[in-house]
Amino acid sequence: MSPYFLHYLQSNAVCLVIFGIVLSHNLLRKDRTEKQIKYNLTLIAFMSYFVSDTLWAGVIAGVLPNVLSLVLVLNFTNYLIMAGITFAWLCYAMAVEEVQNRDKPTKLFALLVPFILTSVALIVTYIAAPGSLLDESNKPKLLYNAFLVVVPIIYIISSLVYSLRRVKGETNADEKRKHLSVGLFPLIVIVGGLAQILLLNGESALFCSCCTVFMLIFYIQSMEKQISVDPLTGLNNRGQLSRYLSQSSGAHKDATTFILMIDVNDFKRINDTFGHAEGDRALVIVAGALKQIVDGRNFPTFLGRYGGDEFILIAHTVNEKEIERMIVEIRQRIEEDCFLQQTPYVIFVGIGYDKVGGDSDTFQKCISRADDNLYLDKKNCKLNSQTTFLK
Repeated sequence: MSPYFLHYLQSNAVCLVIFGIVLSHNLLRKDRTEKQIKYNLTLIAFMSYFVSDTLWAGVIAGVLPNVLSLVLVLNFTNYLIMAGITFAWLCYAMAVEEVQNRDKPTKLFALLVPFILTSVALIVTYIAAPGSLLDESNKPKLLYNAFLVVVPIIYIISSLVYSLRRVKGETNADEKRKHLSVGLFPLIVIVGGLAQILLLNGESALFCSCCTVFMLIFYIQSMEKQISVDPLTGLNNRGQLSRYLSQSSGAHKDATTFILMIDVNDFKRINDTFGHAEGDRALVIVAGALKQIVDGRNFPTFLGRYGGDEFILIAHTVNEKEIERMIVEIRQRIEEDCFLQQTPYVIFVGIGYDKVGGDSDTFQKCISRADDNLYLDKKNCKLNSQTTFLK
């Protein structure tokens, strides 16, 4: 058997097995999200390409017969799969970037228009002038390669545009990196494919290796996020808080560490009156407001869901007045978001804070003091009628 074909067979088989393992793990999860479902579709599209690419390598190596019918099927299949890969990634990018109306039939049809038009043009071209697509030995010509890449390029540019829009208004460095990686991923994969064709003369299956490496990077990142992020609010969870506290001791010597404990007043009343789904919505509103306020700061912070309707905010700043201003802004932002989202209630939160003292002080002691101050604040809120109320 041809060494060329064996190389492609082995490389694609390894990538196929890796993607199969990742896909199986995702499909066994009961709590699959929209992003995971669309990521799975991208995996399936890539796996289809690995199979098709292996068969095409077999034709090139003479392992499979170089007959017109098989060449046409494989080349058109490759065209469909390349369009499918980039379309699936575009759908994934739209889910990550939270594009509005992304699943509406009219939106999906508009996204498919380039593919439909290019497919019709490809078929008409083959019927009218087949020699412009394949040479005498059934090898694809430049025009066919142009058809192969035009739709993927449109989808890649679309993914990049959606991601760059989010980067433009994002202040959080981690979120910026996430959006950039989603937008730039297809470009990196295309570079791998071009390197395979232009630099290695097709003698190495670099494209499938690039695909596998970068899809695994995204998979590992999503697993890390599931381990460290609260699924409802998107904030750090208690496990991530423990890791942060263990790593940040002594890391901010030039600043004072303040710990704020934040709790929704009369949260049970929201659940009892409107149901737990509305209670979850209230927690998401509070989390979103906290993120907006924290992202606007120029000093290091950590924000997490402590448990139930309680949140924790750790801020490293030399100015205690900045903490007091932030507390005022948090309450204003939550109230404004309630009106913007037209909730049947207005949320008010209790907030208590304290600062980490000398060498004998610990984060846990400070959290306990902040928690005590929180409950004093909640009592004061009730005395002054500053508590969650129904409209």
